[in-house]
Amino acid sequence: MPLRFAFSARWLLLAVVIAWAGMATAQPLPAEVQAALARAKVPLDAVAVHIASVQGNATPRLSHRATAPMNPASVMKLVTTSAALDLLGPSYQWRTPVYLEGPVRDGVLQGNLVIQGQGDPKLVLERLWLLLRRVQGLGIQSVAGDIVLDRSAFEVPPADPSQFDGEPLRPYNATPDALLLNFKAVVMTFTPDLDTGVARVQYDPPLAGVQMPATVPLLQATDKKGEKGADCSDYRASLKADFADPTRIRFGGAFPASCGERTWPVAYADPASYSLRAVQGMWQSMGGKLQGIVRFGSLGNPAAKPAFEASSEALGLIVRDINKFSNNVMAQQVFLALGRAAPDATPEPGVALLGGASFARSQATLQQWWQARLPGTTPPELENGSGLSRRERIAAQSLAQLLQLAFAAPWMPELMASLPISGVDGTLKRMKTRTPVSAHLKTGSLRDVTALGGFVLGASGKRYVLVALVNHPNALAARPALDALVEWTARDN
Repeated sequence: MPLRFAFSARWLLLAVVIAWAGMATAQPLPAEVQAALARAKVPLDAVAVHIASVQGNATPRLSHRATAPMNPASVMKLVTTSAALDLLGPSYQWRTPVYLEGPVRDGVLQGNLVIQGQGDPKLVLERLWLLLRRVQGLGIQSVAGDIVLDRSAFEVPPADPSQFDGEPLRPYNATPDALLLNFKAVVMTFTPDLDTGVARVQYDPPLAGVQMPATVPLLQATDKKGEKGADCSDYRASLKADFADPTRIRFGGAFPASCGERTWPVAYADPASYSLRAVQGMWQSMGGKLQGIVRFGSLGNPAAKPAFEASSEALGLIVRDINKFSNNVMAQQVFLALGRAAPDATPEPGVALLGGASFARSQATLQQWWQARLPGTTPPELENGSGLSRRERIAAQSLAQLLQLAFAAPWMPELMASLPISGVDGTLKRMKTRTPVSAHLKTGSLRDVTALGGFVLGASGKRYVLVALVNHPNALAARPALDALVEWTARDN
């Protein structure tokens, strides 16, 4: 049974207007944009652009190959976060229930402690600590049974984090998990101690069963003036780190003394055991005792009531992290939440959803949502909703039409606030334009792909939706052309 969406006459009229206004013939790109593309050796037929008023009530200001399906890279996160804000509501929160399978006597839980993941996209180190502190607040200092981690809320097959680009230790390649802890990453903090000649290393979270050196030697170098110092441009290479053995982290080099304190997040080499090691290591570091083991499993009595539930940040804040910093695994967690929607009704904002989550269910849910909200427009081709994909496709015109719809939606402030601001923050912090511009834009970047999508404020006071997609082996060199396009859009008076 298809999803039912609340759909007013105003929404329907807006969708019709947007679809009509998007019908435009190809137009030549601005001369400065064409020149920048030529310098990047990117042909015009590798580029798609659509720029139009946010109201969607006029013909586009510029449209070039706008109906061609293109890989948008992380700009696809605009689709996922827009659908989530509409379907779930900005106040939606994920719950992580905690169950006690036995009574507590003299500080000892006489049974298992069960932590049931429900897909929280941001169950980071600090919040895991707070969750375990709440367990101790129940009077539990020791668990006589096991600590059971229930991940059954997601029906996602195991994935190899190196599959996409051969970089398994890059945190952006973390894979989704119903109990996603700290993005499956180890954060190492190096603090120089000049008196002892070492850098002290702190690891967060502590991982049970993993040997981690507490110090590394300091590297003292001499510059051309004979003063002590060291080049910090690549301190990670100086450390000569070896993460191949999941049970032992090694450093064959040294840390430059002049670098000051530095933090290095690394995806754990054995992601399948990460949550087991993290929970045990954290529990023990807090003084907790465990007579059994930490293991994966499920709640023994499905009808049992939790001792408490840990709540996530609101979706309105979650989408900010996703879009500002292009967090892939958080986007996939949100995408999977859409797949838990009941098949016969629109969920109320803020209400937990039932059923197992899978990419297939999420794809179907989002396609139904698209057809309801933007009838008559070309829907995207989705895989995981994050843009970290070689399969995902969307037309520039379709994405622009979505942005026009979003601008008129009640959740527009949350989406707008989640986008990087040109030259200010997020992935656009280093954006350089010849003249200042005011733009909120999602960036996208993969091998052979560069993209922008979002809102630009013109000098006249008018606001525009802008979508620019480049698919070509030289795509990354086309970034100056996209910057020039943003400047051209802002220069509308």
